[in-house]
Amino acid sequence: MFAFLRRLFPERIFRRKLEPAAERRMRLAQARAEEAIIRAHVDNALMFVDTLAEDLTFDRAIDSYIREMAIPEPLASTVATRTLVVLGQDLVPYRKRAREENGGAAEGVEEKPKLRLNDAQRAQSAARTIKRA
Repeated sequence: MFAFLRRLFPERIFRRKLEPAAERRMRLAQARAEEAIIRAHVDNALMFVDTLAEDLTFDRAIDSYIREMAIPEPLASTVATRTLVVLGQDLVPYRKRAREENGGAAEGVEEKPKLRLNDAQRAQSAARTIKRA
């Protein structure tokens, strides 16, 4: 039986391993295809949310889309997360709103708390100088 299958599917036609360059190209093509599928699902989920906005909350609409499309779990969580990210950018553009309120001052520079790395050392040295006096 195996001899028959070997003659039907010889090794030289269907190699078991691809060359490293071909393997890399295949992985890149697969990654692009998976991203395109995710992007299409996110776009459709957003359309689903817009269509059902009067009847369902956005999180229930996303869950309904995933259930109706029977998206398997690893992909479902990715689609839900990316859909929520897009909705969050549209609904709550916090950084953009904060920059507009500040008058666009210091583009790209965020206010950060002042570093106080030497405060403890200064306090100790101040306490030593007081004791010596």
